[in-house]
Amino acid sequence: MQRGPADADWMAVAIALSRRGRPASAPNPNVGCILVKDGRVVARGWTQAGGRPHAEAMALAAAGDTARGATAYVTLEPCAHASPRGPACSDLLVAAGIARIVIAAQDPDPRTDGKGIARLQAAGIEVVFNVLPAAARTAMAPWWTRHSEGRPFVTLKLATSLDGCIARADGSSRWITGTRARTHGHLERASHQAILVGRGTLETDVPKLDVRLLGLEGRSPRKFLLTRGEAPAGWTAVASPEAIDDVDSILVEGGAGAASAFLAADRVDRLLLYRAPILIGGGKPALGDIGLTDLADAHGRWRLTDSRLLGSDRLDVYERVSTI
Repeated sequence: MQRGPADADWMAVAIALSRRGRPASAPNPNVGCILVKDGRVVARGWTQAGGRPHAEAMALAAAGDTARGATAYVTLEPCAHASPRGPACSDLLVAAGIARIVIAAQDPDPRTDGKGIARLQAAGIEVVFNVLPAAARTAMAPWWTRHSEGRPFVTLKLATSLDGCIARADGSSRWITGTRARTHGHLERASHQAILVGRGTLETDVPKLDVRLLGLEGRSPRKFLLTRGEAPAGWTAVASPEAIDDVDSILVEGGAGAASAFLAADRVDRLLLYRAPILIGGGKPALGDIGLTDLADAHGRWRLTDSRLLGSDRLDVYERVSTI
């Protein structure tokens, strides 16, 4: 007999769906929810812009009466607190007649933290939790980092030649990587609330830092400049990596000084390394001094989570071992 999808399979779908909410759901977590009945998905939802509606509310509204008797797969424990912006999702799930709920991660917010699960169980609903919790937390990394560490989740992007250069000696860098790699970079911009460069990159490249992908133009991130001076109109000046406190996610895109500053401050959670199959020789290196005093300290800090070809360029994605 052929086996149907297991709880982990359905949860993986809900986790993938949750990524649609980044970064627009901030300051709320980007949650995904699917409703499954008789072996098929009858409704789906993800946290909407500004944090409302929540994923569960969106899915239940789409399902209507079909939700009765279904299994809900939710990437974060349904909230247990009502607010002026909407009712508690745990109450909505009970009222909808959901028969079973599978939860990836427990909500660390003290207003919910276990209370949502308890409320669902008290209503006679079967609750299964801790299904792919690490994957769910990774998908919610910006919100999770903000909530647990009180700082933004930082992605550092480096586009280099094979010999580790980000530009020729004269500063010219257009283009080291090809079209597909640059398109992927625009997708990354669209998934972050803010983007940052240093003063040297601003003056040399005069970057727009917008999202130039059809349909995603409205998701261009806020522009930050790492400087102790002033920033141009439309930019926000930040004096140090530690000074950024009003966004959940930021993409550091250039140049070597900014990249080194964030690494030295131990503020990088994720690395995007785009490498083109070219050699420059005598060019500008990707990094300067990052404060490393013992080579042993450089080991065990990063784990490879993705590797792919983008045209002729190679993308390697690393996450900090202690991030989540």
